[in-house]
Amino acid sequence: MALSVLILAAGQGTRMRSRLPKVLQPLAGQPLLAHVIATATSLDAADICVVYGHGGDTVRERFDGLPLRWALQAEQHGTGHAVQQAMPETPDENQVLVLAGDVPLLTKQTLQSLIDGSAPGELSVLTVDMDDPTGYGRIIRNGDSVTSIVEQKDATEEQLEVREINTGVMLASAENMKRWLAELRNDNAQGEYYLTDIVALAVGEGIRVTGIKAQDPDEVMGINDKKQLAEAERAMQKKRVEELMEQGVGFADPARVDIRGTLTCGSDVFIDVNAVIEGDVHLGDNTVVESNNLIRDSKLGANNVVHSNCHIEGAVTGDACEIGPFARLRPGASLANKVKIGNFVEVKKSTIADGSKVNHLTYIGDTEIGTNVNVGAGTITCNYDGANKSKTIIGDDAFIGSGVQLIAPVTVGKGANVGAGTTLTKSAPDDQLTVGRARQVTIKGWKRPEKKT
Repeated sequence: MALSVLILAAGQGTRMRSRLPKVLQPLAGQPLLAHVIATATSLDAADICVVYGHGGDTVRERFDGLPLRWALQAEQHGTGHAVQQAMPETPDENQVLVLAGDVPLLTKQTLQSLIDGSAPGELSVLTVDMDDPTGYGRIIRNGDSVTSIVEQKDATEEQLEVREINTGVMLASAENMKRWLAELRNDNAQGEYYLTDIVALAVGEGIRVTGIKAQDPDEVMGINDKKQLAEAERAMQKKRVEELMEQGVGFADPARVDIRGTLTCGSDVFIDVNAVIEGDVHLGDNTVVESNNLIRDSKLGANNVVHSNCHIEGAVTGDACEIGPFARLRPGASLANKVKIGNFVEVKKSTIADGSKVNHLTYIGDTEIGTNVNVGAGTITCNYDGANKSKTIIGDDAFIGSGVQLIAPVTVGKGANVGAGTTLTKSAPDDQLTVGRARQVTIKGWKRPEKKT
């Protein structure tokens, strides 16, 4: 039977106290709703529909290009009313799985167990046992069957002792769901149509309601405010780090790492405290990432060392490179093997070949550096004239002295030496020393200006 997934994402989220719609609040570098959509997609659903309302076009624009169906809930009148908006275009023969856009930690495995444990024609409800169920609707059972969901305010003293709660995740045939939704009433204090009321309707028809338990309460955590958002962030980070440790990755402190994307690692990788990983990152065998580093959308080879306080984005390195401390690799930086990028060095859209060193206080932009080149402290490749960017080429075995300015476009030949303090405006020939300095002059009798009183 084909599966339709309906994601309820229309809530305003006033407790977030933010102009950003609740389902767009960031968790591990992605909006809450993105995590739910990714999980729904992993189930190979034939149809994914997002019921949206608050934030309207902003929410839709964020996910433009994805194969989603959208249903507008212009006015919010409860969860039952939200599901109603998505049902007209949902085929009767499909199974319908209802998820919430603010419950991002649910896994494919848990939802698959709900689907696999549901018989045709039944209504299935995902539940979980909580140490403190205060505030949640209680699951009332008769044997293995669920007979009702009782909200906290309506529960008896005996029912308040129940630790099994409703998560809001439900599975039923579209045909049954449409019939039950049509029978919902809003004669309650809030004047809303509650999806949970379909449980009583199913029981009244003699249809079995199955409660299937999630194993981890963190998975079904709903996020309504910034405190809960922070708690969910730590829960997600804990899970991601544990998965990496199971694969052999070492962490100095698993609680002080943030992975806001996808991290893959070779063997014997070690990550120190306060590392932030964003986007798609790969770390090769035996690579060490020291403290306080940001690495985004980059691929680092084997036996690399990233010293403390570096910023690496859109970069690729070979093997046995040493980076930092306090270095920045910008998009397009490509290092070969055994390259050294030292403290306060910035590299942008440049290739650096095997064995070359750029150790101190230097900017390398739009440059090709050959093998075994030494670039001295304070060197600048002047690649931008205010309108256009030009290229600098430095040949194999060249030596660039300290405080050099290379005015692009310019070429430094193989084995060339450029003297310290040179401003190079013309190409330097192979195997020669090139020096371009202003003549030093001492002004006799000069006096330092005095401050006027």
